[in-house]
Amino acid sequence: MNIKKENTLVFWLFLAPVLLAFAVVIVVPFFMGVFYSFTNWSSSAKADGGLRFIGLENYIESFKDPAFAHSFGVTIIYTIFNMVFINFVAFALALLVTSKIKLRKIYRVGFFVPNLIGGLILGYIWQFLFNNALPSLGKTVPALAGLANPENLLLAKPASAIAALIIVGTWQYAGYIMMIYIAAIENVPAELHEAAMIDGASPMERLRAITLPMAAQAFTVTMFLTLVQSFKQFDVNVSLTSGGPSTMFQGVPVLGTELLALNIYNTAFLSNFLAMGQARAVVFFLVLAVIALVQVAVNKKKELEL
Repeated sequence: MNIKKENTLVFWLFLAPVLLAFAVVIVVPFFMGVFYSFTNWSSSAKADGGLRFIGLENYIESFKDPAFAHSFGVTIIYTIFNMVFINFVAFALALLVTSKIKLRKIYRVGFFVPNLIGGLILGYIWQFLFNNALPSLGKTVPALAGLANPENLLLAKPASAIAALIIVGTWQYAGYIMMIYIAAIENVPAELHEAAMIDGASPMERLRAITLPMAAQAFTVTMFLTLVQSFKQFDVNVSLTSGGPSTMFQGVPVLGTELLALNIYNTAFLSNFLAMGQARAVVFFLVLAVIALVQVAVNKKKELEL
C-alpha cells in the first residue's frame, strides 16, 4: 500500500465516526421530522387509527393560526432589535477594553461572565429583578416611586416585556460577541493608527477609516451569530416571560411575547399537536436558513465595498 492510499485510509478512519455521529444526531432526525410533519403524528394517533399521511394540512393550519403568525412577527421584531443592541454594545465594549484604560483584562472577564450563565437561570434572575427588586427600589427612593406601581412593571405589558427580553439578551450575549470584536480590533496594524495620528486624524476618523473597514469580516460573523441566536431564543423566553402577558391579535387572545421556538414547543408538547409542531419547526428552519444566507451575502458585499 503506497503512502497516498495509507493517508486516504487514515483520513476516512478519523472522519467516519464524526460523519456517523452527525448523521445519527442531525441528518436522520431532520428527515424524520420532515416526514412526520406530513402526518397526523401525536400521542393519540394510535387511538385515532394509526399514523396517517395528511399532506400539507399541518402547514396550512399553522399559517391559519393567529398565534403562529403573531409569534412569527414578534420573533422578527425581537431579532432585529436584539441584533442591533448586542452588536452595538459588544463593539463599544470591545473598543473600551482595547483602549489603554487600567484593569482592562478584568473588564474583559467581567463582561464575558454573563454568557456563562444558563438561559433558564438568567431568566429567573432577571424576572426577580423586574418584578421584585425594581418595585422595592421604587418604594424606598421617592424619585423612582413609579416603579412601585404594578402597572409599570416591565413584564406587565407585551411591548415592555419584549424590551425586557432584549435587555436580558443583550446583557447575556454582548460579552461573547465582544470577544470576536476584540480579536478583530487587535489585528488592525498599529502602524495604520500611528500614521493617521501623525496626519492629525481624530479618534472618530480613525475608527471610521481604519478600524471599521479592517473589522468588516468580524461584523459578518457576529451578525450571523446574533441572527441565529436571536431567532432561536427559547430558554430565556420560557423563564423570563413564559410567552406572556396575553394580548389580542386578529380578534384572538395570544401570548404577547411568545417567540417562534416557544410557540413550536407549546404546540407540540402542551397542545399535543406533535406533527403540527414539527411542521412549524420545518418552516422555522427554512426561514432562518434563507434569512441567514441573505444576511451573509449582503455582509460579504459590504466587506468588498469597505
